[in-house]
Amino acid sequence: MSQIKKRLQAGDIHFIHLITDRIKLRRFDVSDLEPLVKYRSKPRVARFQSWIDYSAEDALKLFKEMKRRNPGMEGYWFQFAIEHNESGKMIGDCGLRVTTADPTHADIGFTLDPKFQGQGYATEAVQSLLAYCFKILKLRRITATTDALNLPSARVLERVGMRREASFIENTLFKGKWGSEFQYAMLASEWRALVRLGSKRRSKRSS
Repeated sequence: MSQIKKRLQAGDIHFIHLITDRIKLRRFDVSDLEPLVKYRSKPRVARFQSWIDYSAEDALKLFKEMKRRNPGMEGYWFQFAIEHNESGKMIGDCGLRVTTADPTHADIGFTLDPKFQGQGYATEAVQSLLAYCFKILKLRRITATTDALNLPSARVLERVGMRREASFIENTLFKGKWGSEFQYAMLASEWRALVRLGSKRRSKRSS
């Protein structure tokens, strides 16, 4: 069996966490139960998500599933808890799924507690996730789909450098109504170009 096939079946068995200046992306912990249920059950959060209500039973089921998974497993979503470094509290979660049709491609998504929205934490989490996908998992292409009405999420995806490559009009029946979606994408080559550009800008500021 090839190394690539083994990696796709097992995922990143060495994953512990991803740390940025203000947040940490890590596996779920039992202490995440209360905050996860609290923000996921809020109507403004659930509005653009697959669930309507979110219970403790739902959270425990998610925790059990994630214990059996590693990020990068082909065909399965892996959810990361987003922890606030200063307080140690969970403030959101983000997800990654390597697609079965093309194992060099993955979908990503994110959800943030409304109390922490609008402060750059989602942008920081997605940037960290993209770096992980391209540097560690060696993926070629990342996509993210958002409801066309969810403009804050669209702005986050644009802020990290993803390009809107499709606008679907009433393409999905979502919670009893036809909804429209935006699809964003980034290639590994585009991400590397952004990293180089960022390095040049930092060098100019320090010179």
